[in-house]
This record gives sequence, C-alpha cells and structure tokens, in this order.
Amino acid sequence: MSNSEEEKRQLEHQAAKLFMRAYEKETGHKIRHLWHNRPRKPDVSCLLEGSKLDIEVAHLYGSEAEAMAILGRHLNADTRRELIEQALEQNTDQRLVNALNRILAQKAGKSYRSQRVWLLIRNAHPAWNARKIQQFINKIQIPERHPFEQIWILGDMHGTSGIQRLA
Repeated sequence: MSNSEEEKRQLEHQAAKLFMRAYEKETGHKIRHLWHNRPRKPDVSCLLEGSKLDIEVAHLYGSEAEAMAILGRHLNADTRRELIEQALEQNTDQRLVNALNRILAQKAGKSYRSQRVWLLIRNAHPAWNARKIQQFINKIQIPERHPFEQIWILGDMHGTSGIQRLA
C-alpha cells in the first residue's frame, strides 16, 4: 500500500470513528466495531444496534490546492499562487456549496455492494463548520437518485462542531 493510500485509509478511519462517537452521543443508538473494507465496497463498516452498516467516507476540502495545503503537502509556486487567488477572488461560502455539491453528485453515481450504506462527508476546511454549512443547507443539491440510505456531514476535522444529517 502506498503512503497516499495509507493516509487516505487513516483519514477515512478517523472520520468514521469521530462520526460514530457523535452519532451515538446525539441519537443514543449504539454504533460499534469499526473495520476498513477493500476497494469496491464502502470504505468502512460497523455495527449499528447490532446490524451491519457500511459507510462511504468523503472529505470536503474546497479545492485540490486547499486539500494539499490542509494535508501539509509541499506547495509549488503554481499551487501557492492558486491559493492566493482563491483567497482574494472567490467567495469561500460559494466554494463550500460548490465543493459539497460536487462530492454529492460524484458519489451519487457510484454503486456499492452493500444492503445498507450511508455517506459521511467530513469537512476538512478550517473556514467551515457545521454552523456554516447549516447556513447554506438550502443551496445544497442532493441528487434525486443516490445509493445512500442516509447522508451525513461531520462539521470539522475533529468533530467538535457536530454532525448534521443532509438526507
């Protein structure tokens, strides 16, 4: 497994773990025993009240350049210039909506070998949190057809701003 694949796997695992804690605290439903799946399945599985639940995990960064910066990657001059342009020219609120809608559209087109799968989107952008996302809930476009029983967002990288169900 490459370093980037291992990092992706760790980020997915962390996101699911944070979500499970927040979900259990918010709903009172027991959600336990997290394990990672192989490709062609949802990313992780767990037991919700004793029944298997699969979770597909996505991370919300805003843009590819912002993802690189957030993940601590080396930024070349072009990437740094792109980040500066985004900070100066683009409305971060609109970038939030656009990035979230892009993830939802992309994931809606996938299929999973699962009887029960939820989508978890973990917000990784430091300028956004659950409260900010709630402000734009009416601009979020959940595709009519998607394979998910439920769609959730974890408000920030550490789960401190909470979770919110989108569908």
